[in-house]
Amino acid sequence: MQPGKKARRDMALLTVCLMVAMPVAAALAQAVVTTENMVSQLADLETTAELDAAVLRQQASDRVKSKVDAVALKRPPVAAQLRKLPHLNLDIQFNPDSPVIRPDSYRMLGRIADAFADPRMLPYGFLIVGHTESTGKREYNLTLSQRRADSIRDVLVTTFKISPKRIQAVGLGEEQLLDPEHPKAPVNQQIQIVTARKL
Repeated sequence: MQPGKKARRDMALLTVCLMVAMPVAAALAQAVVTTENMVSQLADLETTAELDAAVLRQQASDRVKSKVDAVALKRPPVAAQLRKLPHLNLDIQFNPDSPVIRPDSYRMLGRIADAFADPRMLPYGFLIVGHTESTGKREYNLTLSQRRADSIRDVLVTTFKISPKRIQAVGLGEEQLLDPEHPKAPVNQQIQIVTARKL
């Protein structure tokens, strides 16, 4: 084989390897979110926000029912204040169109529980926020995101014994996209953990 052809072949092979490795690296980065990482991201609450899950649910529901902002790209966030609070986005896996958490996500839920139980986190209350991408019907997405947020809260309370007084859950569906520029991107299905208040 001629030297120029070999170099081009090697470069093409390297390019393909990098294209395959990048999504794997991103998945591994998500998988190695440690309890300490969570604590450091969530423990930085400077001002307490007056957030009530029931009010947020009602605001999202009212907007869906009114049919305003039919185009996902044009929707302002329902609760812009959530972006200003300490938060982290996590990829919790569910069965398709279901609030049933897949078994491989329980390790991540255990890390969340460990973070909540850390002495530095005991003074705080949290909001679990469910989201969806903008495929399907808005009403369905809103309901599904609420059921998923409730499911995570239930596991943290019943399985991991976190006080229910410290955790609220709200589903915002596609009404507050995590990646507004790409409404159908899978990242919009991630769950947010938000430090909402001091107890």
